[in-house]
Amino acid sequence: LIWVLTSFTDMALNDCPSGCLDTEKQPPQVLYQLGNLQSDGFQSEYEAYLGYDSHRRRGPFRPTYGLSLTTDGAAWFGIGWKWSTQYVYDTPFFIETSMMPGVYRQGDGADLDGTLQFRSALGIGYTFDNGSKVTISYDSMSNADFRDGSPSRETLAIRWSTNWEQ
Repeated sequence: LIWVLTSFTDMALNDCPSGCLDTEKQPPQVLYQLGNLQSDGFQSEYEAYLGYDSHRRRGPFRPTYGLSLTTDGAAWFGIGWKWSTQYVYDTPFFIETSMMPGVYRQGDGADLDGTLQFRSALGIGYTFDNGSKVTISYDSMSNADFRDGSPSRETLAIRWSTNWEQ
């Protein structure tokens, strides 16, 4: 819900006067994240996450891709969209939100009732002069009530991202 509110409000206020979904080039970013997982179904575990933010955005939407592996053998791969205040305000500090549907493999991890899982995140970060970023993020993964119940897994993480030189 946070991603929907932030990105669509930004699009209506800032992008639509000149073209709601105009394409803008961005430096592609590779991101590395380490996080601590919490869920009702298991004790605290850890996650390593590798991501890629696309070289372009359409309006406020930037394609993003992610792969995560946990210490309990769970894995997730998703493709989605990211929004950031860095497109709105010219400051090194930013807030970002994302929504990523993906495929989940349980392993010995949390039983989230199904393979299709939605990962939504909220992060606060800082951009360095060279374009690298550090972000503290919180995300939740669940089946979004597509199945009975909607168990979730939460992650509190620190992320480092850097421009990918092509």
